[in-house]
Amino acid sequence: MQWIYWGKLYDTKFQARVLQQRLEHDAWLYGYSTPQDIEVYRSRRGKYGVRFVL
Repeated sequence: MQWIYWGKLYDTKFQARVLQQRLEHDAWLYGYSTPQDIEVYRSRRGKYGVRFVL
């Protein structure tokens, strides 16, 4: 299991959660294979990011 990291970090957890929801919704809407697990994580510098497993 390897994580794929989204290329941008966000200042707030809310911004990262919005991206997480969009990834889930777009996969369902456009028929992509839905990632197994999508999560918001916090970097060492205190910013938030999104990572997922296909």
